[in-house]
Amino acid sequence: MSWMDLLRMSSSNLRRRKLRTFLTVLGVMIGTTSIVVMISLGLGLQASMYEELEMMGGLNTISVTGADAGDSMVYYGSSSDEEKSDKRLTDAAIHELAKLEHVTSVEPKYTMSVMLLKGGYEGWAQLELADGGRLPVTGTSTLELVYGNGIITNFNEKGTGKGYYETGELPDIDMQKDTIFLILDQEGYYAAQQGPSIGTADNPEQSEQTVKKVEKHAVRASGVVAGDPDTYKNGYYNVYCDLETLKQVLKKEFSGRTIPGQPTTSSGKPYKDFSYSSAQIKVEDADLVEQVVADIRAAGYNASTNAELLESAKKQLAMIQAVLGGIGAVSLLVAAIGIANTMMMSIYERTKEIGVIKVLGCSLRNIKQMFLMEAAFIGLIGGFTGMILSFMLSGLINILTGHGAAMGIEGNISYIPMWLVLAAMGFAMLVGTLAGYFPALRAMRLSPLAAIKTE
Repeated sequence: MSWMDLLRMSSSNLRRRKLRTFLTVLGVMIGTTSIVVMISLGLGLQASMYEELEMMGGLNTISVTGADAGDSMVYYGSSSDEEKSDKRLTDAAIHELAKLEHVTSVEPKYTMSVMLLKGGYEGWAQLELADGGRLPVTGTSTLELVYGNGIITNFNEKGTGKGYYETGELPDIDMQKDTIFLILDQEGYYAAQQGPSIGTADNPEQSEQTVKKVEKHAVRASGVVAGDPDTYKNGYYNVYCDLETLKQVLKKEFSGRTIPGQPTTSSGKPYKDFSYSSAQIKVEDADLVEQVVADIRAAGYNASTNAELLESAKKQLAMIQAVLGGIGAVSLLVAAIGIANTMMMSIYERTKEIGVIKVLGCSLRNIKQMFLMEAAFIGLIGGFTGMILSFMLSGLINILTGHGAAMGIEGNISYIPMWLVLAAMGFAMLVGTLAGYFPALRAMRLSPLAAIKTE
């Protein structure tokens, strides 16, 4: 019997029992859809993580920290048992790090909490300072800011304290065009709101002196991160400005006082040189990162890499994908039982037909191939329709989650690559074939004479 004859007989047998075939295919379709959608969620998280790592500098970037400075604690991939460094990241330290072998650039950063005022609104933000900008213009005494696209959601009404997440309405502020007041001295600002009684019993005049030194810096935006307030992106809640410009402004405003977040001596006095929160180091090749990290730690600083974060995240994602894939696999297992049941019922109904085929000289191998082909057809059709349904559900999930924005990630939360499409369809066919194997063996073992006599 030729392959074309086997194909014709297999497809004819499936068409003869349309309802049973449809229900069995439906089971495979649901099973395939379950496993594909579950795995696609894990792949979406993985793709989002890789994209975020690229935004953080890729695998050839090292984050260096020293003694605490500013409001930021940058330990991206550091281990929990890493000793805390007491060396400060000053300009001298930056020059020292820049001289290390294989280092191509060193970018100091400083992060502090600030207040933003506009009309009847006040907001809070993390001001992350980094070299370069238009980014803001450098070499001037005028601050220019780059706002994250979510900063506007941090503004609240002064009287009620309600903001975007309570009212559902954005403040009447144009972050790109409006002049906004920037408060660097938050402690002094709050003291000014409550009056001079905030001073201590020993020195009641202290608060009055602090109030007088509070400055409102009129600032304009040099840019706003692309995206609406409901689209979460890297730097969503941050405000950026030129580092050297802000250092000048801070030193002028806090002359004789400690700049917020700056370390102090044992006597409580500020150091003369400025300390940074962290530094981002670029290495010429990702393969040399570990060597440079060892040199940095030998110099007395803490160092962490995106590669360390990636390794940790990979382990977590592997567990997530295994759990999600396992849940989907249960549905496909149920579908396999359905295929086996369908094929067994088909054998019972076609016992006489099988006997006639054997008497006419059809080989046992051809009979096995015919039943395996029917089972494979069910798996293929179920897998194909399951993939169509998977793409529809994946698109719906991405739309409902705002393409990851509702989950706090960038990019689609569900991602189906081509290899998953081919693997799912191949797996569905394999499951169908395996489910039909034992029924096919039973058909081979039927006695021709007994089968012909069956009513």
